[in-house]
Amino acid sequence: MSAQSESDTRPADTPDLRRRGFVAATVATGVAATALPAAALPAGPAVTEKNVTINTPDGTCDAAYFHPAAAGRHPAVILWTDAFGLRPSMRDMGRRLAASGYAVLVPNPFYRVGKGPFYETAANVDFKDKATFAKIGPLMGSIGAPGAAEKDAVEFVKFLDAQPEVDKGRKIGTQGYCMGGALALRTAATVPERIGAGASFHGGGLVTDKPDAPYTLAPKIKAQLLIAIAASDDEKQPDAKDKLRKAFDDAHVNARVEVFAEQHGWCVPDMPQNDGKPIYNQADAERAWSELLALYKSALG
Repeated sequence: MSAQSESDTRPADTPDLRRRGFVAATVATGVAATALPAAALPAGPAVTEKNVTINTPDGTCDAAYFHPAAAGRHPAVILWTDAFGLRPSMRDMGRRLAASGYAVLVPNPFYRVGKGPFYETAANVDFKDKATFAKIGPLMGSIGAPGAAEKDAVEFVKFLDAQPEVDKGRKIGTQGYCMGGALALRTAATVPERIGAGASFHGGGLVTDKPDAPYTLAPKIKAQLLIAIAASDDEKQPDAKDKLRKAFDDAHVNARVEVFAEQHGWCVPDMPQNDGKPIYNQADAERAWSELLALYKSALG
């Protein structure tokens, strides 16, 4: 577990949580998180970022690590990417979250296949191209293999707890996008004593017929959860939200499960268009970012 070169300190934005708070109850939202494109971010507290490597039972994981540049200790967060992996848009999210007072680890989830990035941007991806799925399939399969995410979760928590910027007296948060939503739930279930908050943003595969589907892990989770579902996903699997709610209720897990915005992937700024319509929805993403920060403030301190 060694921090590598390319350390940098730069400003990032900090949403005013106390001003924005939770979205009004009249707005039918769930939760999600995103970052504006870097060029659109206003100046804010300086953030230090480093490329790091983390040893795991399956190899060496390359990752990005962000924390406030000012001295102090902070609650930590593990940010799981979508199927396009660790790239500039995900780094922007980690940087922005760090500016709000968190030590943030954004790992390359596909390190078993190779060092990232596998994509510099998702903006030019053609979802109808078979070659896209031919590339993504093995990548997702590497982190989706039995036990892979669980092993990573343990090592990522160990890494964060060893960093001088991390306050080990406070719980850790975890959030995930698309495929990362399931990884966030697996992380919360694997290290329940350390994970105090978890969020899934348009998460895929949360409810399946597999015996170890993420929603079946509810009895192992002690974190407070936010589950944001895209309307397009809800149309394809309308019973998923009900199964999620029941699983969390039965396990006495404090979880909010909501259908939030229209299109799967709406939180990620570099998503391509879908049939001529933008996937990324800045307004919904910004409201959701505020809710995510409110969750972390409440659950992580």
